[in-house]
Amino acid sequence: MLEVTAAAEALRALLPEGRVLTDPDAMDAYTRDQTYAVPGAPLAVVRARDTAEVAATMAWAQEERVPVVPRGAGTGLAGGATAVDGCVVLSLAAMTAIREISPLDHVAVAEPGVITADLDRAARAHGLMYAPDPSSHEISTIGGNLATNAGGLRCVKYGVTRHSTLGLEVVLAGGTVIRTGGRTVKGVTGYDLTGLFVGSEGTLGVITAATVRLFPAPPRPPETVLATFPSLTAAGAAAAAIMGAGLRPSLLELVDRATLQAIDEWCRIDLDPGAAAVLLAQTDGPECPADALVRECERAGAAFAAASTDEAEADALLEVRRLAYPAAERLGKCLVEDVCVPRSRLPEMVERIERAAERHGVRVLTVAHAGDGNLHPLFVFDRDLPGPPPPVLAAAGEVFTAAIDLGGTLTGEHGVGVLKRPWLDGEMGPGVRDVHRRIKRALDPDGVLNPGKAI
Repeated sequence: MLEVTAAAEALRALLPEGRVLTDPDAMDAYTRDQTYAVPGAPLAVVRARDTAEVAATMAWAQEERVPVVPRGAGTGLAGGATAVDGCVVLSLAAMTAIREISPLDHVAVAEPGVITADLDRAARAHGLMYAPDPSSHEISTIGGNLATNAGGLRCVKYGVTRHSTLGLEVVLAGGTVIRTGGRTVKGVTGYDLTGLFVGSEGTLGVITAATVRLFPAPPRPPETVLATFPSLTAAGAAAAAIMGAGLRPSLLELVDRATLQAIDEWCRIDLDPGAAAVLLAQTDGPECPADALVRECERAGAAFAAASTDEAEADALLEVRRLAYPAAERLGKCLVEDVCVPRSRLPEMVERIERAAERHGVRVLTVAHAGDGNLHPLFVFDRDLPGPPPPVLAAAGEVFTAAIDLGGTLTGEHGVGVLKRPWLDGEMGPGVRDVHRRIKRALDPDGVLNPGKAI
């Protein structure tokens, strides 16, 4: 392996001027994501502009045995994009082309640096929409969403990122460029490599373009339902009842009182003093009448439930939901968790989170993509601490164990990154983990791609 300075200069010689950063101050912004995970010191940052530059970087890295950490906008919540010592951080944020939108085939081809909301807006100009809708949609990138198989607010009806991905352009560890899948609605030739790379967190290859499915945009604005509940468990029961009744809202979100209070202290949302939890739903089609959603909420014990077609009111309510994480961050550092359970077990999971918080004396704010059974408990701790203190880790461990006990998973959409690796054995048996490692060795025999992450 080359000496550090020589290695950086050799990489610089391979790429156009300005692509390689080596100044520590300039590199710092590329070394971390939205977690408290402490990054290592990179050898260099490559700001790639096209697939050829990614391929050249990967070929060089494998030859020199230099680890590569791919990244998009750095909005991840599991530590997956944090730099490791001596690595090359490969930033894909400048690859921002929407190569194609096909109104006839209902597909788009987008590069990894495209902002999620920008792709949706471009599709809507053709009467279509890009369905995946993470809360960070105005800042997160398509590449990051693909790497973690992100979900979001609309996935209760339209599915997570993998469900909207038809094909990929991927650069492998040695620089080889492959294309998986295609643009057809159906295709079963060979193994599902597209599905394998989506959610692999940059450990198997670097995605440089994606062919994604578009849906017809709803012809009318959605109807919005707001319901308040005297307990968090009752709100969870309402969400489970809605899905169990066969209704398919386009959005079904739960927000607990602690989160509502944090948002109210920041933005003054006129919080109902009796509301222990809020359920927010939307429906964008006749198959899910708004009055049926209201009925299910009332049956579950809602103190208030009503539907509205007012677009401004709907936008304001959705903005409240999207403010949950930044409002929690104002209170301190946050360990943002991402457990997912079968929808019918959502009320039990809510209770288990509350018990864990009380038992360990930690502050927890809970929001959920309730229609998916995907809960985000946010564990708040002192911002002066380098990481979560023992009571927070103990409470989080109980939450992970509870999710698995209830037939669920450690992560529904954020990914494993570095933060959840200690708990993987609780969900995966040794045989399953061994299969993961064998796939990793086959595609990345020298272990250069995002080492120490995901598996």
